[in-house]
Amino acid sequence: MRLRPLLLATALLGAPIVVHAAPAKPLPAGAVKTVPAAAGALTLERVFASPSLNGPSPRGVKLSPDGRYLTLLRNRTDDRERFDLWGFDRKTGKWSMLVDSLKLSSGRVLSEAEKMQRERQRIGDLKGIVAYDWASDGKSVLVPLDGELLLAGLDGTVRKIAGTTGGELNPRLGPKGQHIAFVRDRRLWVGPVSGQGMPVAISPEESADTVHWGEAEFVAQEELARMTGFWWAPDEKRLAVERFDEANVGVVTRAAIGADGTKTFDQRYPAAGGANADVSLWLMDADGGHRVPVDLGPDKDIYLGRVDWAPDGKTVYVQRLDRAQTRLDMLAVDPATGAARVLFTETAHEKSWINLSSNYRFLDDGSLIWWSERDGFGHLYRFTPGANGGTWQQLTQGPWAVTDLVGVDQQAGRVYFAGTRDDVLAGQVYALSLKTPAKVERLTDLAFANSASMDGKGQALIVTRSGDAQPPQSYLADGAGKRLAWIEENRLDAGHAYAPYLAAHRPATFGTIPAADGTPLHYMMMTPPMEPGKRYPVFTYHYGGPTANVVHKGWQGALAQAIVAKGYIYFALDNRGSENRGVDFASKIWHAMGTVEVEDQLAGAQWLKQQPFVDPARVSIFGWSYGGYMTVKMLQAHPGVWAAGIAVAPVTKWELYDTAYTERYLGNPKAVPEVYKAAGALENSAKLKDPLLLVHGMADDNVVFENSSALIAKMQGEAVPFEMMLYPGYTHRISGPKVSQHLYETMFRFLDRNGAGTGTATGGK
Repeated sequence: MRLRPLLLATALLGAPIVVHAAPAKPLPAGAVKTVPAAAGALTLERVFASPSLNGPSPRGVKLSPDGRYLTLLRNRTDDRERFDLWGFDRKTGKWSMLVDSLKLSSGRVLSEAEKMQRERQRIGDLKGIVAYDWASDGKSVLVPLDGELLLAGLDGTVRKIAGTTGGELNPRLGPKGQHIAFVRDRRLWVGPVSGQGMPVAISPEESADTVHWGEAEFVAQEELARMTGFWWAPDEKRLAVERFDEANVGVVTRAAIGADGTKTFDQRYPAAGGANADVSLWLMDADGGHRVPVDLGPDKDIYLGRVDWAPDGKTVYVQRLDRAQTRLDMLAVDPATGAARVLFTETAHEKSWINLSSNYRFLDDGSLIWWSERDGFGHLYRFTPGANGGTWQQLTQGPWAVTDLVGVDQQAGRVYFAGTRDDVLAGQVYALSLKTPAKVERLTDLAFANSASMDGKGQALIVTRSGDAQPPQSYLADGAGKRLAWIEENRLDAGHAYAPYLAAHRPATFGTIPAADGTPLHYMMMTPPMEPGKRYPVFTYHYGGPTANVVHKGWQGALAQAIVAKGYIYFALDNRGSENRGVDFASKIWHAMGTVEVEDQLAGAQWLKQQPFVDPARVSIFGWSYGGYMTVKMLQAHPGVWAAGIAVAPVTKWELYDTAYTERYLGNPKAVPEVYKAAGALENSAKLKDPLLLVHGMADDNVVFENSSALIAKMQGEAVPFEMMLYPGYTHRISGPKVSQHLYETMFRFLDRNGAGTGTATGGK
């Protein structure tokens, strides 16, 4: 499964847009106006309460097909995790709630499949409306809500999609808006949106319950960031549909231990070295006719990475990734016959891997904008098919990374992207011309960390940005980057939830520390107001694993501020193995997890202890998921360096983890068992000499609880003292207003008890 860092910071158009700032009033229906707390120290209780100290956090900003409505999902002031659908009417200049998630809620409990899919989308804690889809006529919106499929009209009418029973997965409107497709009972169904007719299953009925049509298999969702298993043709007449069979995948019994009992789930889980699902791809008409298989090649042990239809619908493009994730083939497939040919191939650098990406775009002229790390950094290229394998043109280059292909304006010949060209710690949004790609234009303000999205035609930007003392904002901009209007200004005025704490806000500072080989490692530090001659404890947050960074400019979040308000120095460092520093920097952990990243964190600790304002006897560490694994490995490797360590949901035995993630970095355990032995956290458990707090959710489906129970048993058998806190019923997130408060207060009491804290913890001993 894809390991998740717990980040302490908590991110279409054609005609000109005129939009006013999203209003603070009127409040959403049912909301309770909250009076800001009195000025004072920021507490953990307030950090996790509503309204969010980050301010409003809109999601899913879109424009209706006719351009009249700008729509978004806005969270409530009285419930930061519940989202409703709001729209701005360009004709009237007014905002209104289009769909009230509370009013229309059926109260239906999500199925286990729906819950697990949300976990894999990293939205398991959200409520209400988490996604929506405009109908092509611009008069209604498809809204999945509490497992039901609703079609909400702008006139206030709402009707349930005919023939749906609740629990349908992955509903998608066709490109023409005439049909809806969804998965139910392991089959793909298609029905009319009009309600004049019932949905029908277009995939065949299978006798084995291990066969699924129209779904993405487990590792595709968890590790390849592919959540769907069917793809509409542009004319809505055919679909590409995945079929997978899990019969050969091993079964694990996952226990979800709750407060009132234990539920067990037999789950097909592809553990490292074991069998993956048997995956195939099929092409069929919208009624299930003319079904043909796609030729994916003789090797069946592959990953189906991405599937796309060409803009003209005459070709289906399939990205085929080998099991070792060192070779990626782009296949061009005939939609009528399923015949395939290799268009081009990407090969990983030596002792590295392919990073599968969604940063590509097929253009109307048949060319492709493509992201690749072939020169050692993630950059954009243009591929034009033709004789002798086609031609390549590099569009961006240099010792920096393109982090996102934001959009393409084909009419103007402009490509928009986000990257680290100006600052590796603060992403910016850029544009270039396909005619003169060497001339890169920055469109955003260097004073902020920025990201962006665009409409399908690349006509307008939706920019999200934040600063050290500015929670996330979003605004609409034209193709030149000029702000047309605020979508959410989120101004830190007197009425903002964070206003009572702004006077005590502590800025983050940044710098670099050399690794053992001289590589500069970026760090971030926040300090309380310091008194001359006084030494302070350090709370170090780390993640350490691939595909993530914890050091970044921009809004650091209220939690970090609350930690500093307790009297701690808050410190984070990005070690080798993390992203956005190039292939060589990231690949240091290849077949070597738990080594170089541990040594880099040691360099950070040694640097901290040399600072005159740091108490060298009170430097503690905290990590979650891969970061929890890092805590254990750091304490084992260097006893006495850190005063105490906190490990939440740590991996301790990589053989328990899934194929795609684990084998990408460590190889196959059947071929390199010694790599897995060295990377594990059980072998050296007796070397743990410093205080350790072990925390785990007892219904964790990501890093399963067996990782912690194995370490617990090993340490108990070796008489190694440690403390633990378990959370019945909670998954990998362990989140909620009160449980989050409980978790962090537990952590700080642990630090106080072991001489690594400030003595400010509350709520018991």
